[in-house]
Amino acid sequence: MTGGRASTIPDPIWAATAIINGIAVPRVRFRSDDTGRITVVEPDVPAADGDRRLGTVVPGLGNAHSHAFHRLLRGRTHADGGDFWQWREAMYTAAASLDPAHYRRVARAVFGEMLVCGWTAVGEFHYLHHRADGSPYPTAHAMESAVADAAVEVGIRLTLLDTAYLASGIGPAGGPPTPLLAEQVAFGDGDADGWLTRWRALRDALTATHGSTGLVMLGAALHSVRAVPVDAMRTILAGLPADIPLHVHLSEQPQENTDTLVATGRTPTGVLTELGALGERLSLVHATHLTDDDIDAIGRAGATVVMCPTTEADLGDGIGPARRLADAGARIALGSDQNAVVDPFLELRGLEAGERLASGRRGRFTPAELLRAGSTGGYASLGLWRHTLAAGDPLDLVEVSTTSLRTTGGDPAQIALTATASDVERVIVGGRLVAEHGRLVGTDERPEHLLADALTELAASKRTATPAHGGNR
Repeated sequence: MTGGRASTIPDPIWAATAIINGIAVPRVRFRSDDTGRITVVEPDVPAADGDRRLGTVVPGLGNAHSHAFHRLLRGRTHADGGDFWQWREAMYTAAASLDPAHYRRVARAVFGEMLVCGWTAVGEFHYLHHRADGSPYPTAHAMESAVADAAVEVGIRLTLLDTAYLASGIGPAGGPPTPLLAEQVAFGDGDADGWLTRWRALRDALTATHGSTGLVMLGAALHSVRAVPVDAMRTILAGLPADIPLHVHLSEQPQENTDTLVATGRTPTGVLTELGALGERLSLVHATHLTDDDIDAIGRAGATVVMCPTTEADLGDGIGPARRLADAGARIALGSDQNAVVDPFLELRGLEAGERLASGRRGRFTPAELLRAGSTGGYASLGLWRHTLAAGDPLDLVEVSTTSLRTTGGDPAQIALTATASDVERVIVGGRLVAEHGRLVGTDERPEHLLADALTELAASKRTATPAHGGNR
């Protein structure tokens, strides 16, 4: 299913077992319309001729936070020591190496990897807007189009979270924000009005090119309280449509909290509260270092908190208060963030493992809650409708083996705590088969081969690039 969505109604899908609202329901047939939404759910029925027959299925999983280009760093920074800030320098180098053509190939491979591993939707937190020197590409929205094209080619749902990134730091109390560093100028748009102007034009461009696929929508992001000045956030919040999903990195590092307190007298959560930004459309990424008041405010607002356990562990960020946030009223979602690990089941398990390590108790999140965070929580964060496998929901499914070394003998309802991406057999998006046994159905390609080719081409381009090629540095 590359290049768009067929208009015919998909075949019915019959699952030997479907995990619905955390319960293992036997012999379920799903019917969908030509948009890929479920029209009928029939439990406890035999398979019929014409059905696509699957084994045990869970709802498709929504990756609520990704930086696809960070995949370039996998296996290259883990021996370096240091902390987040040291890792960030390597990230800047990776960002500067990409132009639209190479980024399309890298993103295609990364999104393909996500799809065969069980992520059926992704929120790409995107700030690689311009050439490395900050100048625009000759073709408007070239980098954004590269990401969208890559998602459509493999068949994953994409919410492109176009990101405002306007400063390198919040600045001193009473003083101006710190200007972007030389390695950050590709991310900037001058000011809030400049970002809003580009965002609106991008919305029109994506609608024209990918509106008919049903796979691409445009969201928005404020990089962080330290990277978007308070007045700029106020302008952006006033200028965005109210129904657009909005994301922001929040309190990922203690230094962010310290700098924000010095400059504003408030925590980052407090700044967002005063701006009126906290609400059900807002997703707060990481939210690792929170005060009690922060947790209460986020819960009262019904905001989503996107936890990224494998990245938070890899970077030594800390363990966020996920259980307390959920109990306070926040929705929990999950993301792969830097893509050092692309495995939704390891993110689910990491959420529970972090809670157990921090509390000394087991069963902090039930298996049903974990799957809900991975599916409903992620989809809601990305503005992708309800996702409970009920009529009206998208027919997005992941078939998971119950006969592997990891899953044999387990209760299917607890599969979130036993399976890994290696157990994913088939993936359905919008009622159509898009991945099977590690291959992308539309192209019969394996993501690892796509990535190897992309990395080879990128390395060759860096060997031949000259400063005149700006965007290739």
